[in-house]
Parts: sequence; C-alpha cells; structure tokens
Amino acid sequence: MSKPTPSKKSSLSPLSNFIFASRWLQLPLYLGLIAAQAVYVFHFWVELVHLLEAAFGSQTALQALINSIGYKTDAPITALNETVIMLVVLALIDVVMISNLLIMVIVGGYETFVSRLNLEGHPDQPEWLDHVNASVLKVKLGTAIIGISSIHLLKTFINAANYDEKVLMWQTIIHMAFLLSAIAIAYADRLMSHHDKAH
Repeated sequence: MSKPTPSKKSSLSPLSNFIFASRWLQLPLYLGLIAAQAVYVFHFWVELVHLLEAAFGSQTALQALINSIGYKTDAPITALNETVIMLVVLALIDVVMISNLLIMVIVGGYETFVSRLNLEGHPDQPEWLDHVNASVLKVKLGTAIIGISSIHLLKTFINAANYDEKVLMWQTIIHMAFLLSAIAIAYADRLMSHHDKAH
C-alpha cells in the first residue's frame, strides 16, 4: 500500500510574503526592551549596594536611599530604620516584578508575534511559554501589572504622611481599575475558550 504524498504548502505571493515578513519590524522593539531590562538590573544593584553600605553606617548611601524612595520626616535620619528598609526592599521587589513583566513581554511577545524560539525540550523553558498565545499573554500581563500596582500602593501607604489624600485616593482607585480590568480580561478569555471548545 503506497503512502499518501504530503500536500504541498501553498507558496506565498510576493505581496503576502512581504506583509508576513513585516513582523520582523518588531525585533528592534524587543531588543530595546532587553536594553531596558539591563538598565533595571543596573538600577537594582545600585540600590542594593546603597542599602548594604547604609547598613554598615555610610551616611552618603543612607541619604541616597532616602532621596530615592522619597522618604521625609521632621526628625533627622542618622541610621537605617525599619520604615526606610521596608521602602527600599519594596522598591527592589518592584524592580524585580517589572523585570519579570519585561521578560514575559519579550519572550512571550517574540514567540507569539515574530518567530518560534524552538525551546521544546529545553530544561529552562518557562512553563507558561508552553501554551502561550495572545490571550494567555494578556491575562499574565494583567496579573503582573496588578502585582506591580499593589507594590506601589503598599509603598504609598507606608509613606502616607508624605502624600496628599487625593494622591492616596486616586492611587487606590487606579489600582482597583487595574484589578477589575484584569478580572474582565480573564473572564472574557474564559468565555472565548469555552466557546471554542463548544465548536
């Protein structure tokens, strides 16, 4: 019994090929995000070094930290206190979460919209990349943005004495808007996936 010959792939017309190749225009955008990731890594280490130096009594590093986090108090700060440490650590966590968001956009976006990375079987392949598509990416980005917004809101509440009531109110409202938007995106994605399974 002869094996069925595989069907030939239809060749793209020059115009279709040109339009399809235009996806590579996104490559400089992803390379730019990688450069932004490098800036975040540098910023993280600068803040961490300042924190360690301040812990060992460096007044210059302590002042740099206080200016960085925007902490103000009537009493002069001559040594690290719990509030300053907490605000600096939250700032570091904020950098890490934004960095995670960048990785999701760079890797997931490139895989979805530009070209396959061929990571199947790679020991370091992210679990979420195995089933990534535009919908999954939107939901993951939404949850990441909520996490970043939560850290910002917590930093604001810890340092609430230096903020106006309107700023506190609007940051809370914006955070709730992010939360509701992410829930709406996840719900719409779930409805669409159920609809696709039904058909």
